[in-house]
Amino acid sequence: MTESHNRSERNPVVYVGTYTTVRPKGTEGIFVYRLDMANGALALDSAIDAGPNPSFLALSPDGKYLYAVNETMDLDGQPGGGVSALAVDAATARLTCLNRQRSHGGLPCYVSIDQTGRYVMVANYATGSAAILPVQSDGRLSQASDVVQHTGSSVNRKRQEGPHAHSIVLDPGNRLAYVPDLGIDRVMIYEVDYDAGKLKPHGSVGVHPGAGPRHLTFHPNERLVYLIEEVDSTLTAFHYDAASGDLTEIQTVSTLPPGFTGSNTCADVHVSPTGQYVYGSNRGHDSIAVFAIDQQTGMMTFVGHQSTMGNTPRNFAIDTTGTYLLVANQDSDTIVSFRIDPASGKLSETGQMTEVHMPVCIRFA
Repeated sequence: MTESHNRSERNPVVYVGTYTTVRPKGTEGIFVYRLDMANGALALDSAIDAGPNPSFLALSPDGKYLYAVNETMDLDGQPGGGVSALAVDAATARLTCLNRQRSHGGLPCYVSIDQTGRYVMVANYATGSAAILPVQSDGRLSQASDVVQHTGSSVNRKRQEGPHAHSIVLDPGNRLAYVPDLGIDRVMIYEVDYDAGKLKPHGSVGVHPGAGPRHLTFHPNERLVYLIEEVDSTLTAFHYDAASGDLTEIQTVSTLPPGFTGSNTCADVHVSPTGQYVYGSNRGHDSIAVFAIDQQTGMMTFVGHQSTMGNTPRNFAIDTTGTYLLVANQDSDTIVSFRIDPASGKLSETGQMTEVHMPVCIRFA
């Protein structure tokens, strides 16, 4: 086993996407760190200018390429944002920009890549659309081969006046793409046509009015889905039918403590690698809500809240061993490391805090 492989095992690579258009100085937007598995500390390896607001990231299945949205309303003289492709150096994890394509919508906020590495998919928040872009043999992106536009609205006229696609997630079978749309209180489902590069409508599932669905994640057992809802700060569990793609609601819980009266919006959701716990981030209460998962029913039981020790916890990530949870506190410019108790799922402070301007997304290699 090589020394570089040993080092990677001890100190996994962590990529961080940020907002740059309000950066006081410097142009770097994507940062490459190493996580010290002994204490949860992050050490900066490198950084790169990947265009404006390379906020949300996705890594190719083979780890050779990183893709980032450019979260803007106009880019390179065209309306809408973009998607940037970057090559990853196998030895150092340093990034090199390859090319950029239009996202065909305003404020692209989420990017994913299918399990074969053939297509990158992006959700455009401002215009409520999703696009699919073919990946070339060298990792570069071709122009979008399909764009789907959502329509409709919901009960919250300030937040749900129109469609707002907020993420796009492939199912474990790599067949269906799920697109939670905050503006229409629905998760739109598309079948991916890998030959034509198209997103073919495959139905949808509604959530309770005013919920504002944002992100979803599949349980490791591939039978459950957990959806976090931004507007009313709730978390919903679903049964997932792999054959049909249908989602059947099991339970909805609040991510906030009883009696909380402040303003709050939810952001991100992840299930622990063991499948025993689900975590959701609260922006306003500035916490991670922890729930235990019943392995038979998928029902959630509240475990506790952990302060994120910062403002506006946007996204967070759990390392592949389930040892650490890292939180991106967007408005206090920090990433904070917490240790996960495998017996209870609770989080504890490690004392490790990393300064980075407006972190949005954390991705483990």
